[in-house]
Amino acid sequence: MRRISVMTAALILFLSGPSFAQEWIQYASRTDFFGVNFPSEPRVKDIVYSTEYGITLPGRVYSVENGPNRYSVTVVDYKDAERVHTARVEQCRKNGGEGDACQNDWRVDVQGAIVYASWKFFQRDAKVTHYAWYVTDMVEGHRLQLTNADGSRTFAAIHRHGTRLYILEATVPPRAPAPGLFQQSLQFLDEEGKPIRYRAYYTTGYGEEWRFPAPPPPRAR
Repeated sequence: MRRISVMTAALILFLSGPSFAQEWIQYASRTDFFGVNFPSEPRVKDIVYSTEYGITLPGRVYSVENGPNRYSVTVVDYKDAERVHTARVEQCRKNGGEGDACQNDWRVDVQGAIVYASWKFFQRDAKVTHYAWYVTDMVEGHRLQLTNADGSRTFAAIHRHGTRLYILEATVPPRAPAPGLFQQSLQFLDEEGKPIRYRAYYTTGYGEEWRFPAPPPPRAR
């Protein structure tokens, strides 16, 4: 579903002008294990991300502004979600709390990460024109399209792979072509920096032992 044909890529380059073809690069982050096409080297900024259930986790935003076009990949690492939630529960009990008041929500916080990130797009001053389940190299996620108040359009895809949440977002002016060269280029990388593609769907569910991250399916490459 994510692959872009040679003819489509050529059309995107033609519509976007000569500078587009000269500047775009294939960017890879060995820190956050993804690759994507950007119009230039992205700015990388450390962030603190607030989850649905009220904890904060470290993340990074990789972003490029190219004239009126904006592109970004936000990556949030949920690997410490269980530890942070558990510490909060212990503190709650020390403070005299009990029962649901001290419930450990780490599993639902992780499991609902894609839904929550999608929901945050719904809260914008924009009209959602498309919302669907989506896969990239068999890694499941959500895909959204929005028309903003100024007429610009935002295209987003949200995935979780390993312990990380990935939020891919591009905004283009009214009547501009969809940002296909960026939107369809996302790849997940292994520790050697090689692209991953699975033979079966990589889902965000847990197995019977509630392992996080869940064991991946066999790889096609």
